[in-house]
Amino acid sequence: MTELSNRFSPLFSAFVFFVVGMIGFVVIGPIVGTIVAGFFFEGSFMELAQQLSAPMDYPGMKSILMIIQGFATGFGLFLIPWGYLHFVEKKSIRLIFRKNASMNMGILLSFLLIIFFTVVNSLFMEWNTSMQLPEFLSGVEAWMKSSEEAAAKITEFMTQFNSTGDFIVALFVIAVLPALGEELVFRGLIQTELQRGFKNPHVAIWISAIMFSAIHMQFYGFIPRMMLGALFGYLYFWSGNMIYPIAAHFFQNGGQLLMMYLVQKETINVDLESNESFPIWLIISFSALTIGVLYYFRKIFQRDGHLETSI
Repeated sequence: MTELSNRFSPLFSAFVFFVVGMIGFVVIGPIVGTIVAGFFFEGSFMELAQQLSAPMDYPGMKSILMIIQGFATGFGLFLIPWGYLHFVEKKSIRLIFRKNASMNMGILLSFLLIIFFTVVNSLFMEWNTSMQLPEFLSGVEAWMKSSEEAAAKITEFMTQFNSTGDFIVALFVIAVLPALGEELVFRGLIQTELQRGFKNPHVAIWISAIMFSAIHMQFYGFIPRMMLGALFGYLYFWSGNMIYPIAAHFFQNGGQLLMMYLVQKETINVDLESNESFPIWLIISFSALTIGVLYYFRKIFQRDGHLETSI
């Protein structure tokens, strides 16, 4: 992995990257996004704040929420960490975007991995959604469920596509920007520094995957999202190129949006709210396919001399 920071110890540097990313994502990005959104809102700032407190009561708030989320992710998770890396650490982001001879094949394999692993991950999704906490944590469990339901309602509100234009905007905000920002912070910066600190790629990959899942604050999707984070982490570790986890992340989010769009257009008939896993025989079959593609992905970059550390 590429060393990006020499200013601090690797583990402290990973912590700094996380804090910078979270400040950008939770504070600065949304504030900038709200200010920009105000130029497209017909009313006072107080009226905007009032409608944002109950956005689903106001259909026009969907575009406002898209602007705010776009800035939270694009500005907060990409531009601010990039700026910190460039101006404070005096490092170039190009260090985590290497040119690979097998780039087209790598992107194709990343696409296939998302298709295959979606079937496998349905098992983890079913386990996670059926999770029950001990009785003495019933209050915590009730809070987790109410938070999850509120998040689901907001997601449903933002992914109601009245036109192809709505879908394209959502694809940019919910698929393109998170793929760039989240992968830069959690794989390109944090995972790199964690590996430098722990001297163990597996520890770095799984810790960054846990952090990646935790920041989404979706408790009943924590495990499947963590598994995806680990998958993205291995793509980056084996290739040394952020292009592949970014592509895989985009295929994951974009694929979900495309399914929603096609269901709403009544082009396909799929129950997207179901948390049931695929049949076990299908999960076993696609697990074998996933392992096969991962093996081949690792092999081609090892062959091209991009795999630095044998595992």
